[in-house]
Amino acid sequence: MVTIRKSNARGASNFGWLDSKHTFSFGHYYDPANMGFGALRVINEDIVAGGAGFGTHPHDNMEIISYVLDGALAHKDSLGTGSVIRPGDVQRMSAGTGIAHSEFNASTKDPVHFLQIWVLPEERDLAPSYEQKSFPLEERQGRLRLVGARDGRDGALTIHQDLDLFVATLTKGDAVTHTLHPRRKAWVQVTRGTVTVNGAFVAAGDGAALTDEAEVRLAANDNAEVLLFDLTA
Repeated sequence: MVTIRKSNARGASNFGWLDSKHTFSFGHYYDPANMGFGALRVINEDIVAGGAGFGTHPHDNMEIISYVLDGALAHKDSLGTGSVIRPGDVQRMSAGTGIAHSEFNASTKDPVHFLQIWVLPEERDLAPSYEQKSFPLEERQGRLRLVGARDGRDGALTIHQDLDLFVATLTKGDAVTHTLHPRRKAWVQVTRGTVTVNGAFVAAGDGAALTDEAEVRLAANDNAEVLLFDLTA
C-alpha cells in the first residue's frame, strides 16, 4: 500500500526569518494522525533567511540528520564541532545523553534550504557524537546511494537505529528499484521535481509511506531528487 502525504497538508510555521514545513507533528503543530513513521519522527523542510538561524539549544536521545538542498548551513555544538554543511553533504548528530548546538545560515544574504530529520535511536543515553560526509553527485546520479545505516557500510554515516537512508538524484526518464525485505517498510520524501512511487504521483514536498510492498519503484517524470528511508515495519 502507498499512502501519499501531500506537501500542502503539512504543518507550517513562518517567523519571517524561518519558513518551515512539518511532515509530522512538531512544536506547536500537532496532528495525532501524523506523529511519525516507525522510528522516523521528524522531517522538517526549512528555509532560513540570510544571517539568521537557530541559537544554541539542547537535544537528547535523538538521531538528528541535516541534508542541505540549497545554500550552506553552519553548525556548532558542545562537542567542539564546527562545520558548514552544503548540498551533497549529510550530517548526523547523535544527541544521546545530551548535546547543545546551533545552526545558522552561513550566508548573510542568500537563504539556506534544508531538511532536518529526526530518528528515534534504538538505545537511550548513548554518548553524544557527530559525523558528516560528502556524497558527490556522480555517486547518486541515477541511482540510490546509501548515505546512512546502522552499520555505516559502504561509506555511509552511522545511524543508531535499524534504518537505511538512501538519496537519489534523477534525470527525467530515470527509474530505480529498491527491494523491501519482509517486515520492512519505506518512506519516500521528494525534495525536487516529480516522480512516481509504485505508480503513484509524488511531487516535491510530498512524502509516500509504503507498507506491505515487496519493493519501491521510483520513476522520474522530470529532474528530481528523493530520499528513501528503509526501516522496520
